[in-house]
Amino acid sequence: MGMNYEVARRNMVEQQVRTWEVLEPRVLDVLGMVPREDFVNPRYRKMAYADTALPLDHDQRMMKPVVEARLMQALNPQPAESVLEIGTGSGYLTACLSRLAGQVTSIDCVEGFVKSARRRLESVEADNVTVHHLDAFDQEAIAQQLAGQTFDAIAVTGSARTLPEQFHHLLHAEGRLFMVVGDEPAMEACLFRRVGAGELAVESLFETDLGRLIGAEDQPKFEW
Repeated sequence: MGMNYEVARRNMVEQQVRTWEVLEPRVLDVLGMVPREDFVNPRYRKMAYADTALPLDHDQRMMKPVVEARLMQALNPQPAESVLEIGTGSGYLTACLSRLAGQVTSIDCVEGFVKSARRRLESVEADNVTVHHLDAFDQEAIAQQLAGQTFDAIAVTGSARTLPEQFHHLLHAEGRLFMVVGDEPAMEACLFRRVGAGELAVESLFETDLGRLIGAEDQPKFEW
């Protein structure tokens, strides 16, 4: 018998996500609808709903479902809001965000991810999403492609030691940004809120471990 993905999806929501303090009904509904098995690397399809960070190509990994759920609950995008996702990856979180927000812009510096995510997003009719092949750290290209646009919410899908300053300039006044910051093994998932022109309030949400965002890798330490 083949695997019953609907049951696996329901179990993920009930046994993993709810037990990790995700109680926002809209987020639970979205996780119960979007077919995660269609977004994972085909060889890991049967593990789509496992409580683990599944490998993608290019040495990247999908976030665990519980981390994706906490991210969405913390950002809480509303139907009239715009969201920027930095790091498209598989496109799964993009698809989830597209059902919560009014408009989603997603960027990734890996062209292969951009192409496959566009295809997958089309298959789930996520027609309020634009995916760009862009490096988040190339400020000139960002300024050109996004034309000075700012966003209500930003989801960063990889970690960095600290929040890169250019990211918070992409936020609206009072916008919020989710990112995992710090060093292994105890990184912190944080919600940053824009409270003034150059000011951010930060709330620590939970401890986790997440691979570095491409471009935010730690510099090797030289020992003399």
